[in-house]
Amino acid sequence: MRIHPLALSVLPAALLIGCGGGSSDAGLPQLSAATPGTLATCADLASKFTHPNTLISLAEPVAAGALTRGDAPMPAHCLVRGEMFARTSPQDGQRYAIGFEMRMPLAWNGRFFYQANGGSDGVLWPAIGSQTGPQPTVALQQGFAVISSDAGHTGQGNMAFGIDAQARLDYGYQTVAKLTPMAKDLIASAYGRKPDRSYIGGCSNAGRHTFVAMTRMPGEYDGYLAGAPGYRLPLAAIANQFGAKQYATIATDPADLSTAFTSTERAMVSAKVLEKCDALDGVKDGIVQDTAACQASFDFQRDIPSCSGARDGSCLTPAQKTAIAPIFSGAVDSKGNKFYASFPFDTGHNAADSAFWEFFVSTNIDPAMTAMTWGSPPVSPTGFSAPAFALGTPIDTMLASVNATSGVYTESGLSFMQPVNPTQLSTLKQRGAKVMVYHGVSDPIFSANDTASWYDGLRNNNSGDASNFARYYPVPGMSHCGMGPATDQFDMLTSLVNWVEKGQAPESVVAGVRAAGNVAGANPDLPASWSATRTRPLCAYPKVARYNGTGDIESASSFSCK
Repeated sequence: MRIHPLALSVLPAALLIGCGGGSSDAGLPQLSAATPGTLATCADLASKFTHPNTLISLAEPVAAGALTRGDAPMPAHCLVRGEMFARTSPQDGQRYAIGFEMRMPLAWNGRFFYQANGGSDGVLWPAIGSQTGPQPTVALQQGFAVISSDAGHTGQGNMAFGIDAQARLDYGYQTVAKLTPMAKDLIASAYGRKPDRSYIGGCSNAGRHTFVAMTRMPGEYDGYLAGAPGYRLPLAAIANQFGAKQYATIATDPADLSTAFTSTERAMVSAKVLEKCDALDGVKDGIVQDTAACQASFDFQRDIPSCSGARDGSCLTPAQKTAIAPIFSGAVDSKGNKFYASFPFDTGHNAADSAFWEFFVSTNIDPAMTAMTWGSPPVSPTGFSAPAFALGTPIDTMLASVNATSGVYTESGLSFMQPVNPTQLSTLKQRGAKVMVYHGVSDPIFSANDTASWYDGLRNNNSGDASNFARYYPVPGMSHCGMGPATDQFDMLTSLVNWVEKGQAPESVVAGVRAAGNVAGANPDLPASWSATRTRPLCAYPKVARYNGTGDIESASSFSCK
């Protein structure tokens, strides 16, 4: 999912204090609401719009319904495609440019939405306000002008772009900085004025982009919406390779790491977590709402049966427990120092995407990015074997590489990929901007515990309470940006807009399940015993959704955040 915020109001934030009314965020500016507008021009943008280092290659009207998401039509809009900063690399001789797409609706709500990129980028996804997110509607449908980009390189599986020193920086943080002023000017050309309010967001690497924007561009956006924010992406990727090394010691088939921890065994672990923790929130409903209490109650060695004979899916061998436990407790270097977060025990360890992240990404994508995209100097792609790198390169070597600089690679992987002091957001806060973050508790690649630690740091730097400008919403059972046995569909963008522009702080966000026929597709992990209309409140951390003692357990109204 992705979002991009562009613009401040015509008035400086300082002049908006007290405007708008209804704010619960005492002492902070209340930003005024965006006002609608109408598209004034489209096709002639290709010839008339100019911006430094920018080429517009296409500008054409798109009729209502010509573009759909599932069976949901997009409104009539203007589609603009182009590129910025085209060049030939002095390192690899390849052509690079920041490709972008912008869709501007005829009936505009006065807002801009930056659809940040997921994964390793390199793909220009339709600028609708989502890539593959589970939200019920997307930003373009809601009237936002939306931009997306390839982040400065092409080819989603092409990690060799990291050989080019500038492409690394564009991927890390510079694309958003370069596109932002251009997009604002393009909106002004199309509508006669710049956007009143700007929003940026997305899930996974797009969540990282959002965190980076929070710290590097705190004056450019009014609302930041980050899902599963891999804000320490290089370290998370190395932790995933740490996991691959652990699995390799117990895999019955060295060519298939999933034989170390099979689907049946992962489902068994999830079931044992549920058995121990389900009732901690006041009702047995297949969801572990009280994550903290669960971690205190559940013991991996004690509560998972140990095999006395052959593996049959109902137990784990002592060797499996020895190998798997450190993955949950947190990856460490050769001296035993933890360099990434622990992972919480939850109910979605056998989600439909879990094997992909743990057994494929760890030996194919993460090692390629560690070696070529973030490492300094980068490893040559000629003859490169990702599995051999993941399983044969010491963790300490990986960590040193992403922290190093060399020659033309003047910024380390950790420097250009990570946000700058993400627990220090005073500039953003004092402008009246807001932050909403969500994360699946069962995420197998970016730890929800890491996000909770970030938010705890933010609270500590704000006298113990950051809730007047930033809130974090764990999603129990949810895997990476969706799936898992979870209520994984919700509209946080509307909640964020209402907080930014109306002062309506979101104590919770109602989430539902994705059953057959859902616009975002059905969740393959939806338990058959759950109602197809089940809803739950996603509570602002550290509060937990607890059963009220009475009422339909399929309804969010029967639960309260406490």
